[in-house]
Amino acid sequence: MKTVLVIGSGGREHAIVDAIARSSQVGTIYCAPGNAGIAQLAQTVAIADTDCVALRDFALSHHVDLTIVGPEAALAAGVVDMFRAAGLTIFGHTAAATRIESSKQFAKQLMSEADVPTAAYRTFSDYHQALAYVQAGTFPTVLKYDGLAAGKGVVVADSLEQADTALRSMLLDEVYGEGEVVIEQFLTGPEFSFMCFVSGENVYPMPLAQDHKRAYDDDLGPNTGGMGAYTPLPFITDEDRDFALRHILQPIAKVMAHHGLPLSGVLYGGLMKTPQGIQVIEFNARFGDPETEVILPLLRSDAYDLFYAIASGTTPEPLVWDQQAVIGVVLASKGYPGTYTKGATICGVESFPGKVYHMGTRREGERLVTNGGRVLMCLQSAHTLADARQQLYAALTTIQCDNLFCRHDIAHSALKN
Repeated sequence: MKTVLVIGSGGREHAIVDAIARSSQVGTIYCAPGNAGIAQLAQTVAIADTDCVALRDFALSHHVDLTIVGPEAALAAGVVDMFRAAGLTIFGHTAAATRIESSKQFAKQLMSEADVPTAAYRTFSDYHQALAYVQAGTFPTVLKYDGLAAGKGVVVADSLEQADTALRSMLLDEVYGEGEVVIEQFLTGPEFSFMCFVSGENVYPMPLAQDHKRAYDDDLGPNTGGMGAYTPLPFITDEDRDFALRHILQPIAKVMAHHGLPLSGVLYGGLMKTPQGIQVIEFNARFGDPETEVILPLLRSDAYDLFYAIASGTTPEPLVWDQQAVIGVVLASKGYPGTYTKGATICGVESFPGKVYHMGTRREGERLVTNGGRVLMCLQSAHTLADARQQLYAALTTIQCDNLFCRHDIAHSALKN
């Protein structure tokens, strides 16, 4: 039986552990550091996801056959490089290849080289120059911190005042660290997530999903790490999907390999269906969160075989996916994505009739308590999206916690007609 280590502690990692646990080949699953929900399926290990040396040493001493990296911070820290140098098989990109996510400017340069459609942009490190550029342009405009910011380093500014506040925060106050700002043309249209398994130039697509970034109903409030997701997407045609695969995901995989930066994990395309066609909003170098939670439950192929093939550079068997609709809503701590408290008691999770992936929880004795901004993701599947949505929201009353909130309109754009 195979031994697997999953690196990370959120809902994405819970979904990965859940998929791996369905493989008949897997005997032992470790997760570092894991959470209270993951602990029901795997042995959690108290090692931080960026402690590459300790993770490597653990994998060696516990004879781990395959390691799967969840969070971008671990990839950027070079965990894949360190594992491979030790002869370990690991699913994820090198630190150099992870730049497609960790540097917006680098990603834009790749898109230009590969002739991939995306918004016009300029990059600035000087606050005054950036502000002058914004002032001379039109609104709305998009400001992106050129680095990792846990999904929060993007501001759509509707006015000069909003743009000024964001530029001060990113360039003067350095709230995400020292870095540059990419200022982009504002595009319109529905956004969607297209994730693919990638091994070198070989691209294996997953079902499409749509994330909901804003904190509150009707897409109001600040950007978050994601408040819910669903699949399938009725507004994206087969032609749209084929265009994105052939003209966006595959060319990027090819140009990365051409630069000596072959991908060996997941390439996430954050895309938009604009009046001018499909365009790229961003790339990520790993599974999206919360999209992974609605997509991996649909995987019918053996997850160990799939992840091992991508990690080792071999060809996986053809991927098989369930055709069900899946919808998930995030229960988040009140105050998120701003200031929030931890330690609130959660009751009723075991009574929820669908899947529950833990995002930020811990155990205090017999109590399950909140331990993060995003706490739980509750999911339902059904033959239709409408049925899955109705069942999901009806079932949410089984979970009680005084300090959690959620959006009540996940998948609204897909079902408004």
